[in-house]
Amino acid sequence: MKSNTEDKKYFLPYGRHRIDEEDLKAVRDVLLSDWLTTGPKVEEFEQDVAKTANVKFGGAVNSGTAALHAAMNAINIKPGDEVILTPMTFAATANAVVYQGGIPVFADVDPETLLIDPRKVEEKISSKTRAVIAVDYAGQMCDYDALNEITKKYGLYLIADACHSIGGSYKGFPSGSCADLTVFSFHPVKHITTGEGGMVVTDKKELIHRVKLFRNHGINTDLHQRKKMDSWYYEIKELGFNYRMTDFQCALGISQLKKLNSWIHKRNLIAKEYDRFFEGIKGVSPLKTESSVSHAYHIYVVKLNTELLKRNRQEVFSFLRNKGIGVNVHYIPVHYHPFYKNKFNTAKGLCPITEEVYERILTIPLFPGMVQEDVKKVCSAVKDAVQS
Repeated sequence: MKSNTEDKKYFLPYGRHRIDEEDLKAVRDVLLSDWLTTGPKVEEFEQDVAKTANVKFGGAVNSGTAALHAAMNAINIKPGDEVILTPMTFAATANAVVYQGGIPVFADVDPETLLIDPRKVEEKISSKTRAVIAVDYAGQMCDYDALNEITKKYGLYLIADACHSIGGSYKGFPSGSCADLTVFSFHPVKHITTGEGGMVVTDKKELIHRVKLFRNHGINTDLHQRKKMDSWYYEIKELGFNYRMTDFQCALGISQLKKLNSWIHKRNLIAKEYDRFFEGIKGVSPLKTESSVSHAYHIYVVKLNTELLKRNRQEVFSFLRNKGIGVNVHYIPVHYHPFYKNKFNTAKGLCPITEEVYERILTIPLFPGMVQEDVKKVCSAVKDAVQS
């Protein structure tokens, strides 16, 4: 395969989608069919993803954010209800709570994995707590044994924000099977893509019914059901949204899902190369991977010990960007954002571990389309950035 580095102007992003001829054919076939939306490919994709997650039901929506919102609605989060989550996530995780009028309560993370700390979760539980959202940060699944024990003890829902972890597993249980509801994202930088898209998966029939009601304006019957009943009549049972996913998006998702395992394998191979490289680099360390998980490696995150380096994080970031390495930072703690400061009076000091680690983390490129020369380019540039 031709190296991307042969093009000196090539910018290596931290993540990138991959589309092949099978994907193009799958989408083209649907575009030429009778159904562009609300057709048979939606249910087929839902069944395929549910099978991958080893659960019974899936509800496809048009983004990971919509999936989070639908999940919050499905468990009936209302104004004033509290939902515990990590601040080390994209803001959509917390935003979905706020959409329902709920109050996000931030619990700190484990400093080695950046996953939500179950002990911190239990400390945050109050009489208003209704649910916990566990974020499988970077592709490593959380400690679901501990989290399930806590949520069952207090009668709470456990939601898995698994937008980073499809294809991974925890103690042999696949991502999607360890919580009451699990949310996936199919954004282009994720493991598989539908352009934009998301899904909620679960074994609970009543919850997936609410997800599907919510994604379709709150309407109690769909077109196919009305056709079977020879009726035009429908009712809006509750306020919903138009969060539907199209058939051609689902066709792309079905095609992409067939390659998930091989792509996860490639991500792990690249991650192992990085692991070996960083063993010899003083002042830079990868996140810890627990022995109980099979990592999905959505992103590869390192921590900089700037006291041992000649450059600070901003200088390392700029150096690598100038070398064509698309490093990034995941994430600015949610409670730092002005909206959360103004609405919920959040401030620095709320989650000290998250805040300390945020100042030192950096995401480096990792995606299945990378070739050996790309990996070498990243390693060489990082070495120059931290040692020169």
